[in-house]
Amino acid sequence: MPCSTPSRTRRTSPSKSPEGGRAIERTTAVVIGAGHAGLAASHFLRGRSIDHVVLERGEVANSWRRERWDSLRLLTPNWQSRLPGHRYEGPDPDGYMTMGEVIEFIERFATVSRTPVRTGTNVRSVRRTDDGYRVTTSRGEIRCRAVVIASGACNQPTVPQFTDAVPASVVQLTPFDYHGPTNLPDGGVLVVGASATGVQLAAELKRSGRPVILSVGEHVRLPRLYRGRDVLWWMDASGVWNQRHDEVDDLTRARRLPSPQLVGTPERRTLDLNALAAMGVELVGRWAAVRDGRALFSGGLRNVFSLADLKMQRLLDTFDEWARAHGCDAEVDPPERFAPTHVPESARWQLDLRSGEIRTIVWATGLRPDYGWLDVPVVDAKGRLRHEGGVVDSPGLYALGLPVLRRRKSTFIHGIEDDAREVIDHLTRYLAVRHSLA
Repeated sequence: MPCSTPSRTRRTSPSKSPEGGRAIERTTAVVIGAGHAGLAASHFLRGRSIDHVVLERGEVANSWRRERWDSLRLLTPNWQSRLPGHRYEGPDPDGYMTMGEVIEFIERFATVSRTPVRTGTNVRSVRRTDDGYRVTTSRGEIRCRAVVIASGACNQPTVPQFTDAVPASVVQLTPFDYHGPTNLPDGGVLVVGASATGVQLAAELKRSGRPVILSVGEHVRLPRLYRGRDVLWWMDASGVWNQRHDEVDDLTRARRLPSPQLVGTPERRTLDLNALAAMGVELVGRWAAVRDGRALFSGGLRNVFSLADLKMQRLLDTFDEWARAHGCDAEVDPPERFAPTHVPESARWQLDLRSGEIRTIVWATGLRPDYGWLDVPVVDAKGRLRHEGGVVDSPGLYALGLPVLRRRKSTFIHGIEDDAREVIDHLTRYLAVRHSLA
């Protein structure tokens, strides 16, 4: 009698769940999340004839629909927007997609890939069983041999513990709550965090006519254009973005780095702290505490700025060395150097939040994944998934779409193809070994 294909399971007749008499569905793999990472996983699972379903709590590309502000554009240029067998083919390759265009791009990929997505399906728990996993959803239970977690790295805002000490008269928002300046109370805004999100919101709010203060901590400074090319072209061409996770000196730190200070605009302009200061945004240090209704900011802005400038300079040196080594100097503009970040002459150390000067605080202090539904002991004390290149510390459990998962480009749309291919390759080998031992 011939053996069945190792990577495929035959559908069995449903059995009854002991919890509520519901039929238990059985499949080989379950993918959690129908963003670009989950859809890429499905693409490769389908290519290997692995039976699977993709579960999505909302709609395809749900986070782009529900958890972004109205004016946001991709940081990556359109020519870099690509998924397995699917890429941008519009008239503006050097532009940056709007949110509507991103949603349409991802939806189209789901359609052409014939992804088996089940929308409106909340995953309530994932538990280990003797032969795989039990996935409990709002629509019933699924038993499977492997699970791919592609639910995203940005499910929940991260805010400091002292937010409760902020006076009630000040409205507090995260990027999930923010849609545009018209939704905020009149008056000044304090934006906390100077990554891509923080600088973009500070600029938008300042252009709306509001007084804006930006609280700055560690950040990654980059020019939008370097030597006539998008800086992300240099990241791609020089191989920096392809650096693998097992080649990074301090992987934990690399995975915690804030997103670079970039904005996608038709003008392709640089949005760094110098540009914000020129607009009239006031820069202060990292918000350290709240005491008696006052926000206290740390000193040391000069050191924070110098470190970001130094790291940018080293990266630009890397690009220049690559251009020389590959004979590209004649094809691009001459090397450039940028003015150091200007240090305010007298940055304030505290701000009375009861004075009415600030009516709104926007916490652009980072986002984190939510694994509250994951009932498998693979999450550390800081809420991070324990994995090695997307292979989670539990047999048959995998992850995609996390920072520097397998490469520095892992969280970007164009970075998912290589990661997904390799992770699904590992999953396929795992299933084959399990089949041979059965």
